[in-house]
Amino acid sequence: MFLFLLLFVGVPLIELYFLIQVGSQIGALSTIGLSVFTALLGGALVRLQGFSVLMRVRNALEQNQVPTLELLSGALLLVAGLVLLLPGFFTDALGFLLLVPKLRRFLIARFFYISADEPSPDRDSARTGPQVIEGEFRRERD
Repeated sequence: MFLFLLLFVGVPLIELYFLIQVGSQIGALSTIGLSVFTALLGGALVRLQGFSVLMRVRNALEQNQVPTLELLSGALLLVAGLVLLLPGFFTDALGFLLLVPKLRRFLIARFFYISADEPSPDRDSARTGPQVIEGEFRRERD
């Protein structure tokens, strides 16, 4: 509950503070123009990176691999796009940070416990053939 309160009250207050501070330095129209420019630039960058992620997903699927990292990266790009469309400099900074591929891989590895540097076990098994698990068993009768 506290997180939602912080998100829906705190972030707009931070945005207002930064907009007022920047507006007092460069003027209201310049501040509005800068906010629109960052939204347009961010949208274009999200679109370019989105197509790149889409191509990586397609290549992974063609090789019968599960595109886990690519799909999670695409989800973070979607969040980046949404945040960049919101007016304000604080949310724009968060959105532009999410456009950094290494930061996205770090966040995915941190929150989803996936190794961002090494291929996933699903990808290794797709390359080497079927996965065989050896072991012993015994049948018990009731």
